[in-house]
Amino acid sequence: MLNKLERFIRQYAMVGPGDAVVCAVSGGADSIALLFGLYLLSEKLQITLSAAHFNHHLRGEESDRDEAFVRAFCAQYGIALQVGQGTVTAGKKGLEAAAREARYSFFRTLTGKIATAHTADDNAETLIMHMIRGTGLKGLGGIAPVNGNLIRPMLNVTRQEVLSFLQEYHLQYVTDSSNETDAFLRNRIRHHFMPLLKKENPRLSENLSATALRLREDEQVLSQMADGPLPDVSALRAMAAPLRRRALAAFLERSGVREPEAEHIALAEDLVFSTKPSAKADFPGGVVICRNYDKLEKMENEALLQPVVLPCPGAVCLPEAGVRILCKPAEGLTDTQDRFTVAVQGEILVRSRQSGDSMKTAGGTKSLKKLFIDSKLPAVRRQLTPVIIDSCGVLGVYGFGANKDRLAANGPAVEICFEIINNGNE
Repeated sequence: MLNKLERFIRQYAMVGPGDAVVCAVSGGADSIALLFGLYLLSEKLQITLSAAHFNHHLRGEESDRDEAFVRAFCAQYGIALQVGQGTVTAGKKGLEAAAREARYSFFRTLTGKIATAHTADDNAETLIMHMIRGTGLKGLGGIAPVNGNLIRPMLNVTRQEVLSFLQEYHLQYVTDSSNETDAFLRNRIRHHFMPLLKKENPRLSENLSATALRLREDEQVLSQMADGPLPDVSALRAMAAPLRRRALAAFLERSGVREPEAEHIALAEDLVFSTKPSAKADFPGGVVICRNYDKLEKMENEALLQPVVLPCPGAVCLPEAGVRILCKPAEGLTDTQDRFTVAVQGEILVRSRQSGDSMKTAGGTKSLKKLFIDSKLPAVRRQLTPVIIDSCGVLGVYGFGANKDRLAANGPAVEICFEIINNGNE
C-alpha cells in the first residue's frame, strides 16, 4: 500500500517539499492507514505532518471513544493533533450531509493541505450512487484527487489493502456503528450491491475508481474547451451539445447558480433555442437569466422606476437608468432623441413603461412595448427606460425622443433633455 500511496501522491503532485499536510482522522481503518502511511513517508516527501479530528457528538459515548483513541494514537507517534467539535442536526439534505458540512467547515479553518482517507472503494461507491441518481460525465468522475487544498491520496488503494497494511504494522482502529446500518444509500450499496458485483470481478473497486479518474480527466478537457466568455446564442446553437452544456454550466455558476444540475442546464438550453428573443427563466438562488436577442445575460434588476415628479424648471437624476432629465421653459422648437419641445398638460412625471402606453413615431403610432421590441432594446433595460408623461399621456421616452403628437408647434411649451451620467455621478 505504501508504494501505491507514494506513487499516487506524486502522480497528482499533491504535495511539495516543505508543505504542511493535515491528515483528517476519524479513528477508522482508512484514516488510521492514511495517517500512518503519511507518517512513514513524511521524511521522503519532505512534508510536515499533523492530524485533525472532528467530534460530531452523534453517537454519544462512541463518539467520545473515537476522539480519545485518535488522541492516544497521535500521542504515541508524536503527531500534532487539532480537535474540533460541534452539535450536528439534520438539514434539508439529511444528517449525513450535515455532518460532512460541519466536518469540512472545521477543516477549512486549518492551515495546510487537508488529506482525507477516501479509498478506491469509496470512489467506486460514489460513482454508483451518482449513476443511480442520474448524472453526467462530471458525476461519473467520482471523487476528485485534488480539490483546492483538499487531497485524496488513497483513491487507488482498496479497503482490503488498507486492512492488510494495518495488520502488517499491527495497528489498531475503531469502528463506526453507523456504518453497519442500511439507513444510508452508500451503506446499502456497500453491503448488498458491491459484493454481488465483486463476485463477477474481485477487482471491481480498483477498476471503477480508475474509470472515474479517467472520466474526470475527460471532463476537465471538455470543460477547458468550453471555458471563457459565454458565446452568443447563434454560436451556442452551433456548438456540439457537450461543449454547449459545459459553457452554459460555467455561465450559470458565474451568475450565482451554485452547482448547476442537469435540469438547470436544460433550462438554459431552452433559452438558447427559444423562438422568443426576450425569453427569461428563474434559477435557484433568485437568479434570473434572460435572453436578449443574441445574448444570454443575468437579469440584475427587474425593479421599476418609481413615478417621480419632473419640476419645470428643474431636473431629476436616475442613477439606475444612468440618466439625468432636465426640464425648462422652451426658448425654441427642438426635436431630437435626447432633446425635444412639447406642449404639456398638468404635472410632468417620470416612470417606467406601463401597459397601454403608446406614442407616435416617424413610422406611425406604436405601443411602447412594440417600440422597445422592434428596436431590440434588451429586456433588462425596458423597465429602466424613463418614460415622460403628463395628464394626457406619453410626452416622450429616453432614447426614442418625443411623442410626435405632443410636439409643440407654438404657444407655451417646455424643453426636455437627457444627460448621460455614470454610476450616479455627472
